[in-house]
Amino acid sequence: MRVRVDPLVCEANGVCAGLAPEVFELDDDDELHILLPDVPPAEADRVRHAVRSCPKAALTLEE
Repeated sequence: MRVRVDPLVCEANGVCAGLAPEVFELDDDDELHILLPDVPPAEADRVRHAVRSCPKAALTLEE
């Protein structure tokens, strides 16, 4: 599974970083960084939840 962010859509609300901090991180400039684009199996459920919870639908999954 691979996760991606559309930087033109992302508003850096931080929902994903709160739900899966091992995978998503907001920097000091409020830019989202994906720390693990190839999602480890142990994080898969949390990342799916984070993607579904994104208020701007800026995240996508490729399974």
